[in-house]
Amino acid sequence: MRYHKVEQWESKLKRVFDRVDDYLEEKYGRKYPLHPARPSRGATSSKSHDGLFNIGASFSAGFGSKRGPGYVVEVRMVTLTRVPQFIRDQIEQEAVERLREELPKEFPDRELKVERDGPVYKIYGDLRFETRS
Repeated sequence: MRYHKVEQWESKLKRVFDRVDDYLEEKYGRKYPLHPARPSRGATSSKSHDGLFNIGASFSAGFGSKRGPGYVVEVRMVTLTRVPQFIRDQIEQEAVERLREELPKEFPDRELKVERDGPVYKIYGDLRFETRS
């Protein structure tokens, strides 16, 4: 049963990332050319496989981390064009702000935070897979 609950959790998280992706695509998607091998926005069934951005996270057990276990957030731009670091930082910060707005919509019964954890951003907090009674 736990496997099903993990899938449900990560499905909700994917919906959050898709909304953040939509926001970034609308704002920045036409400012940089796509990698030649990357399909245009909306060309596939997954926002992570097309368009300029791939927003996602991978679980970290949090060993050696200040924040403990959580999901390490990745904001990836798929272009061959050099994007200045200050623009990348701005995009990452906007993605984090959107995550903070969107997470409570999918997880209203959880206290989840998005904060820097060393060199990365991490979603952490109430990561239990069961629902509260």
